[in-house]
Amino acid sequence: MPGLTTSTNSSTDFTANREKATFDSDGIDLAAWYYPGTNSACVIMAGGFGVTKEPGTDLFAARFQAAGFHVLAFDFRRLGESGGRPRQVVRIRQELDDYQAAIAYAATLPRVDPARLAVWGFSLSGGHVLRIAARNPQLGAAIAQTPNADCLAIVRNASRHQKPLAMLRLTGRALLDVVGRRVGLPPRLAPLNGRPGTVAFLTTPDAQQTERALNHGNRYPDWRQDAAADFALRLGFYRPGRDASRIQVPLLVVACDQDQSALPGPAIAAAVRAPRGELIRLPGGHYQPFLDGHDRAAEAQISFLQKHLVPEAVTGSR
Repeated sequence: MPGLTTSTNSSTDFTANREKATFDSDGIDLAAWYYPGTNSACVIMAGGFGVTKEPGTDLFAARFQAAGFHVLAFDFRRLGESGGRPRQVVRIRQELDDYQAAIAYAATLPRVDPARLAVWGFSLSGGHVLRIAARNPQLGAAIAQTPNADCLAIVRNASRHQKPLAMLRLTGRALLDVVGRRVGLPPRLAPLNGRPGTVAFLTTPDAQQTERALNHGNRYPDWRQDAAADFALRLGFYRPGRDASRIQVPLLVVACDQDQSALPGPAIAAAVRAPRGELIRLPGGHYQPFLDGHDRAAEAQISFLQKHLVPEAVTGSR
């Protein structure tokens, strides 16, 4: 079908059978991996803040496909292999639009039932999942893994793990980014994570695990771990957990009890407020589902997807 081409996955050690795909969002070509499944359900996935599809989804996408699900894992506009300029600029509203485009595209994939679609995200995109699930009652399920459910609380907490001068420098860079791009200059970038005292978006204890969790051994050398600095001025206004009471689809929230990056409290509250919310709590920090807690997280998510998207598979296994 148009937008779908076979590709050999030589950049990772994963053996999942997947194909490159492209689809349109607001006139921009978005790049994706499509993993054909054996049942009729499809999981739509995206990485966290500034995280491209490979480091953000490979680990879970392969598990979902092995369990029989189709998977569509995509890059947001201006990131990774997707189109859009200027590069590395993150806009929440546009990322939500990209999720909507991915949902529409997934419904057209071969052997996929449009009534059996799920959305998945972690960290910032986990917050997006809460908002997307509230807006799309036709979805079959949603999974928010360590979601940024209340970014105002996150910003406040992050300041406790950063030095005042470095915070001022990041704010200054963000302001210069805003002014510069109004006169046509390229974005001023900031690292996604760093140690306290360095100019970076996140310097929490969890941030020090980013490389081990998402890019162990520099598995993904093409992943640019930076973003336009102006996002530092925007993040605190995003509070998607407030949408939880309007989510009518089955929702699974994965919260980590020692999460210092997304915070477990707002995530747990979102699961409680969602009418069909379910909660899995893991010990550990923000990236625990990618580290020692991966098997438990993946198994819980597969069980959840089977229950809500392919209930006949659950019945047949008894």
